[in-house]
Amino acid sequence: MPSTPRAFTMKILVCVKQVIESETTIRIDDSEKWIHTDKSTPYRMNRFDEFAVEEALLIKEKFPYVTIDVISVGPAISVMAVKRALGMGADHGIHIITEQEGYLSPYVTASLIASFAQDKNFDLILAGVMAEDHMQGQVGPMIAELLSLPCATSTIFERLSPNNGTVYVEREIEGGLRDTLELSLPAVLTIQTGINKPRYPSLSNVLRAKKQKMETIEVSSSEQPEPKERVVRLALPKKSRSGVVLEGTQQEKAAQLLQILRDKSILT
Repeated sequence: MPSTPRAFTMKILVCVKQVIESETTIRIDDSEKWIHTDKSTPYRMNRFDEFAVEEALLIKEKFPYVTIDVISVGPAISVMAVKRALGMGADHGIHIITEQEGYLSPYVTASLIASFAQDKNFDLILAGVMAEDHMQGQVGPMIAELLSLPCATSTIFERLSPNNGTVYVEREIEGGLRDTLELSLPAVLTIQTGINKPRYPSLSNVLRAKKQKMETIEVSSSEQPEPKERVVRLALPKKSRSGVVLEGTQQEKAAQLLQILRDKSILT
């Protein structure tokens, strides 16, 4: 009879963020340092992070002895992202509460998460490839650097080999190509969209999440590490009209358009 794969325990930490709904009309606040928000501002979990949560859940379905912790850094509203992840099926939620609202440096976020994870023995740390608001893609790699862990960004496919203590990764790179890696565990992966199809929170998990006690860690401004950058000023892009009017016959216009697309490397 074929041997049964030995059971193993594995801990996954998924980093999530609460962001302003992307379809919201943006208005810069009076300080010109961040976006104006109020009680009516709609928020949601960062869409890129939904793929990271789903990937952790798929791993758990394949290897039942996996536990999934979800963590978010930010003000009180950030707890909603953690609750949504719990509703999707994560096991435990952690909210690092910061006094600061508005822009939070990726270095500060990564440092707080790395400090929490330092002695927790996570085998895998997942994060979305970037956040919808900042779009910097820095938190995941910074966590890896702070914890001295191997890291793969833009992960579009992963396959765990728990008995070997490795994870096979395919990264999405330019030109539709993929970069293939094998990382030793523990490791950090940032997850690209399209790797899976995030599920909706189930009613049973939503009810469980409402009753479940969440771990909260309050961090004052004085306890936060010094950011490595600061926002000087926010400004909306100026409206501009630029275009080229094509003249001639239909065939001539088509030829001109084709040449423009080739010059811009849109077509080859």
